[in-house]
Amino acid sequence: QVQLVESGGGLVQAGGSLRLSCAASGRTFSVHVVGWFRQAPKKEREFVGAINWSGSRTYYADSVKGRFTISRDNSKNTVYLQMNSLKPEDTAVYYCAARVESYSDYTSGYLYWGQGTQVTVSS
Repeated sequence: QVQLVESGGGLVQAGGSLRLSCAASGRTFSVHVVGWFRQAPKKEREFVGAINWSGSRTYYADSVKGRFTISRDNSKNTVYLQMNSLKPEDTAVYYCAARVESYSDYTSGYLYWGQGTQVTVSS
């Protein structure tokens, strides 16, 4: 089993930055991909981006390309989501998730999920 805990959310003005953390524990040796998702009120869950556990590849949704960056520190079993140039439409609960499969569609297939952290961007 894999446990995930997100942190770093909060309230920020438009144009500002936040860094979210996702700390993994348990059977992390089985994880191939860590993804970030978000869900705004009354909207579907949306893929934000993902990273290979090795850090060799990253993938981003078009809505965040050029603004968000995913990185990892394997020594700490932690994945980060650096969010810059934040917009009000980025307001959502952000979740990290872990996938054991290695297939190339990184937008789905996640089994383990964190509890989420709220990000609110004011105009």
